[in-house]
Amino acid sequence: MILAGDLGGTKCVLAQCSDTGEIQREQMFLCAEATSLEDIIGRFLGDQRVKAAAIGVAGPVVNGVARITNLPWTIDERALGQRLGGPVTLLNDLQATALGMRVLPPEKFAVLHAGDGAVPEGSTIGVIAPGTGLGAAVLVSDGTRYRALPTESGHADFAPGTEEELALWRFLSAKYGGHVSVERILCGNGIGALYEFARQTSGVAEPAWLTHEIAGGDRNAVVSHSALAGSDPVCVKAMSLFAGVLGAEAGNMALRTLALGGVVIGGGIPPKVLPLLQTGTLVERFVAKGRFEGWMRKLPLRVALEPRAALLGAADLARTLV
Repeated sequence: MILAGDLGGTKCVLAQCSDTGEIQREQMFLCAEATSLEDIIGRFLGDQRVKAAAIGVAGPVVNGVARITNLPWTIDERALGQRLGGPVTLLNDLQATALGMRVLPPEKFAVLHAGDGAVPEGSTIGVIAPGTGLGAAVLVSDGTRYRALPTESGHADFAPGTEEELALWRFLSAKYGGHVSVERILCGNGIGALYEFARQTSGVAEPAWLTHEIAGGDRNAVVSHSALAGSDPVCVKAMSLFAGVLGAEAGNMALRTLALGGVVIGGGIPPKVLPLLQTGTLVERFVAKGRFEGWMRKLPLRVALEPRAALLGAADLARTLV
């Protein structure tokens, strides 16, 4: 038996897998109801031992030690290995998500741009994932298998590509007191910030029904749902800005990593707003790279539809440790 895990700031999902990485049993735990990852694993496995384990965690992993970004937990893979009786690898959650892209079947992707169809064997693949934050990783082949390299590119500068985005940058710089990272836009709360900007610049008062819905729920979700329904033009505008910036950043990743295998968009948000990403705006900005536009048009661009990609990636990595 091997163990795979996906640990975030709010919840942890563990899976008991066969030696080939096939998930046999999985369970979700709320982190607020646990004292540590070891506590959660104990509840899931009892006294069982494992042949190997791989766990994606929401935070940096340095020398086998992870400090979870939104939890007061420090996890040491060596100590955890002694507890479980087999080798343990901790990896950033976006590394796990990226590895998951390698095992997903074709039907778990929505193709936004097919490219020219000729992807060289072992090509580098970029993965960008808007969710609670903006994560990114790079899949690089070593000639035998793919390895996932972590990044913190979500905290890199937002680079406006249009006059409207320049005004957006000024708005966000004033809102956040200076530096504007691309994560300020491409995440859940970023949708709310885009709505504020779009509403302010529209000169149109917020309709009463929308005010009522926002007051009674998650503003970010309300904005995206209203955009999907086409019930408010300002919400539609906010999500069009989201799609444009996401396309530009996906294209930047392709250029920075020479991703001949294209880019996969993962994370929790894109599958939920997929129709808004299929309007053409995202792909237009993905390929609009000046002298490299012809090269960009050759690259595939896909959206991953599987919410368990990180867990599946961790399971596949654990399989290689046996």
